Amino acid sequence: MPASASASASASAAASAARLAGVSRDTLATAVRYSLQVLAEQAKGNTVEVRVPPFGAIQCIEGPGHTRGTPPNVVETDAETWLSLVTGRLDWAAGVQSGRVHASGQRADLTGYVPITGLR
Repeated sequence: MPASASASASASAAASAARLAGVSRDTLATAVRYSLQVLAEQAKGNTVEVRVPPFGAIQCIEGPGHTRGTPPNVVETDAETWLSLVTGRLDWAAGVQSGRVHASGQRADLTGYVPITGLR
């Protein structure tokens, strides 16, 4: 990753953390769970598992599903990054490139699903 992209990602992470510094854990958990629920409703399916530990995980996006074990398509990130993605403060590609979003599997791509319309 170019140094400028790394610096930009670090600055974005610091800004996200500062915005959420005064937010209670309960409020943060509610925001994450609600936004995961909205994504699951808007992108019905069970091809991709989205994890935001320790607050929640969902399956979404139509396509081949899985029933046991570790799913082949997983997106995982922390709560601050997740909320930045769903509100449009962080672009999907930038989140993946910076390492703030871990996406594994051919279908583990939320482009077009985040940001979630109507969340701020």
